[in-house]
Amino acid sequence: MIQRLLLPIAALLLLGLSSSCRGTRHLVDPVVEIKTSGGQELGVTTDYGIVFLGRTAQAGPIEVTAWFGDGPSIEPSTIEPIEGGLFTAETEILLPAVPLLFIEPPVGAHVAVQGRTSEGTWRELVQIASDPRVSGLIIEMPEALRGRDDQIGAGVFRYIDNDPDRLLLLGLISGRLVLDGPDGQKEYATVVGPRELWRLVTLERHFPRRRPQVYRGDIL
Repeated sequence: MIQRLLLPIAALLLLGLSSSCRGTRHLVDPVVEIKTSGGQELGVTTDYGIVFLGRTAQAGPIEVTAWFGDGPSIEPSTIEPIEGGLFTAETEILLPAVPLLFIEPPVGAHVAVQGRTSEGTWRELVQIASDPRVSGLIIEMPEALRGRDDQIGAGVFRYIDNDPDRLLLLGLISGRLVLDGPDGQKEYATVVGPRELWRLVTLERHFPRRRPQVYRGDIL
């Protein structure tokens, strides 16, 4: 028996690779908090804009909190749908960003899952998993995600050249998956991956920014 809990979205196969970085600011944390009319969720800032799951709201105004070297910055924005269960938003200032990864690592490869709670940011290394009953991308369940619905939307990353300060976004945590097996139940985290994230790239190509992003001097 397969039980799908929270947002039962499993990421599918991955397509290509992008390795360019944008912006001149020192990357502190690509995981952002998004406050909506329905609550708060997590998202990730990428070369193609912010991406999140719209778990708490799928339209309307939002506040995006991003972290720089001197602390958080809160920026107003508006939700824009991407299709495929993903959403984006545009901010006035240029936020820290990571490239997208479009090549699926093999089963057993390590990935870094990163989220943020009221106590600060957290990161945990887990392995990519597989099961013949699952066609999408799943990973071992990070301990920091157990029982934490508010961490849905956390980023799943790979390191560039094994450098933990240089990240590639593989996908977003979308929920958890419980599978029955001969040794009892096994819990995994499901990931919305590049088969959906490519829509973010397409959106930016067809809908260029309506206003230029600016460097704000009061943020280091």
